[in-house]
Amino acid sequence: MPQRESYVEGTPNWVDLQTTDQAAAKDFYAAIFGWEYDDAPMGDEGDAVYSMAKKAEGFVGAIAPQSPQLIEAGAPPAWNTYIAVDDVDAAAERAKEAGGQVAMDPFDVMGAGRMAVVIDPTGVPVQLWQANEHIGATVVNEPGAFIWSELINDDPDSALPFYKAVVGLDSKVEEMGEGMEYTMLMVGDTPIGGTVPPPMEGVPNHWHVWFAHEDVEGASDKAKELGAEVLNGPMEMVIGTIATIRDPQGAVFSIIAPKPPEGGEESSEEGGE
Repeated sequence: MPQRESYVEGTPNWVDLQTTDQAAAKDFYAAIFGWEYDDAPMGDEGDAVYSMAKKAEGFVGAIAPQSPQLIEAGAPPAWNTYIAVDDVDAAAERAKEAGGQVAMDPFDVMGAGRMAVVIDPTGVPVQLWQANEHIGATVVNEPGAFIWSELINDDPDSALPFYKAVVGLDSKVEEMGEGMEYTMLMVGDTPIGGTVPPPMEGVPNHWHVWFAHEDVEGASDKAKELGAEVLNGPMEMVIGTIATIRDPQGAVFSIIAPKPPEGGEESSEEGGE
């Protein structure tokens, strides 16, 4: 399968999990997705390692220990979405001008790249990544790899102009059949994600991560055997078979077996583009 070599600004290009039990999480996701890991020291953080998840000889994401600050704040484990930018310092300035906050000023991650963490006007944190040696995921849109990021948001009128100003994202409403509409997030003519309201009261605004899987029902059963909770599904949708899972440490993610488009094979240009 071809491996990614670059990302256009505005495209989600990496996902990582910050969790309270890194070793257990690595075992869980290895069982669900077949991941293997390369562990890299996390700089000045003692013995902590950043576990780069591998699939099909490429990198698909990472699992890391949750920071003491997040643990102290009572934040649950969570998957994070990174968005590619050409100049992270300039993007961070645009975030402030567009009504957001800069939670972590731009900084170098050794030779891998340069990043910042910003918070959009609706309270959603997102990582901005300027690539150097590490472009982000080199395998996407394949079983066991990242395929889609979804902005769960109850105030798109505030959120969408922010992402347009900061990383150039456009949006387009698509008919999904049976009277359903879905707002796509676009980089040029390419859909790279979507935005939907929170599925129920109490769910905060956040970026939600999707992974491809060839057997959603089997993966859901396996997840339950390993102590996870299947929150939704498996169910057949117009886009494919989907399920939403809370892992044993509490991080929530979704999986999908996409339906190929009519008249051809499944495109590799959607999600994680």
